[in-house]
Amino acid sequence: MQFESNVKVANKDQIWVVGGYGQVGQMICTQLGQLFPGKVWAAGTRMNRAEEFSRTTGGTVKPLQLDVRQAIDAVMLESVKLVIMCVDQSDTRFVEACAQSGTDYMDISAKVDFLAQVETLHKKMQHHKATAMLSVGLSPGVTNLLVREAVAQLNQVDEAEITIMLGLGEKHGKAAVEWTVDQMNATYTVMKDGKPTEVRSFQDGKWIDFGPKLGRRKAYRFNFSDQHAVARTLRIPTVSTRLCLDSRWITRSMAITKRAGVFSLLRYPSIRSGTVKAFGLIPGGEEMFAVKVDVAGWKQGKPVRVEHLLVGEREADATAAVAAAVAERMYHTELPHGVFHIEQCLTLQDVQQALPSLLNVVTVIK
Repeated sequence: MQFESNVKVANKDQIWVVGGYGQVGQMICTQLGQLFPGKVWAAGTRMNRAEEFSRTTGGTVKPLQLDVRQAIDAVMLESVKLVIMCVDQSDTRFVEACAQSGTDYMDISAKVDFLAQVETLHKKMQHHKATAMLSVGLSPGVTNLLVREAVAQLNQVDEAEITIMLGLGEKHGKAAVEWTVDQMNATYTVMKDGKPTEVRSFQDGKWIDFGPKLGRRKAYRFNFSDQHAVARTLRIPTVSTRLCLDSRWITRSMAITKRAGVFSLLRYPSIRSGTVKAFGLIPGGEEMFAVKVDVAGWKQGKPVRVEHLLVGEREADATAAVAAAVAERMYHTELPHGVFHIEQCLTLQDVQQALPSLLNVVTVIK
């Protein structure tokens, strides 16, 4: 691991964006670089990529070589106020180093098992007066906040359904595509009637109303981490997250492929690799996303359903904008110490206030 000699300064005022030269990381760095010029570092294993990106920002964002898979001395983080993690990790050593140095930490990843590991560091973060913020982005992130908004409208909550529509016209980073492919054959546990229940990705299809423009779409279970988080943090007995694509026929084809057992072949590296490449070659589609949250419960003794619909362009841009907004909030405001998911510390309004343009959420209460 290499550090430039001028990385360490007296004040704890730097922001490290790990994976800062990747697709989403670049957007986060650019936005934060405008707010905190000279204090944002694009970090990653490939110094040439970091330097190349730094030059495109006119030096506003600085380059840093860093491998989070290797041990890091907490002393190296003494000048760092906030770390934003845009790459997947297999263990929590780096997060623990952040805790030990009193450095705040934000994670935009969505791996359920890893986020659960970070949650175990709650007391350590508290002890060192640091905050770790998980579930930051679109899903998880905005989805969590929309569920919180809906729950606030009710006296009792029975069920929350989260549905994500992704546009095939948007070209996602390799890591995001790999994660999606890896989840296609996943078996995982969700909360149903307050009890852990085993389900499988791309099964249990359900028709979801995405409003007059997009219409009704059939969506299928998918192992997004938001459903696991809000079931605990918001105490909801039944929670599910489903996925569909803007192409109805490709969504349907994937469901048929799942039923035929073809996704089980993804355990073979060559087939997995070919599938990842194929995703980048799918024609058509739009650079769009849609999020629908349906929460059912009771208010004043009557059954009530709260629906939130958000339609936007470019999911990666939305994730970066939300991450930058939360980072600005964490930089300027001392949030509670410990490990939290976004909905435990912030509201949708908190995030909206820091966004360059508001998320256009349409709410219907029935």
